[in-house]
Amino acid sequence: MMTFLKTILIVLLVYFGLKFLIKLATPYILRYISKKAGQQFEQFFGNNPNASTQREKEGSISIDKDPSHKPKTSKIVGEYVEYEEVE
Repeated sequence: MMTFLKTILIVLLVYFGLKFLIKLATPYILRYISKKAGQQFEQFFGNNPNASTQREKEGSISIDKDPSHKPKTSKIVGEYVEYEEVE
């Protein structure tokens, strides 16, 4: 009977000890996760070729055109048929 009570007491102490440690460690873990997510976000979106890395003079104008832009062609798929509803 005494060993059973010791086992229950040890299990409860481990449970509450881990619960307390997790409450203490949670802010540090969340801070680490958010820092890593921010680094990955910056790495993914930081290499934007359209973003100008150099500051231009105030009042200067620059126009960037995409030379591979082709005009949109419209294909005629079929013809429109007008109809009337019969009652």
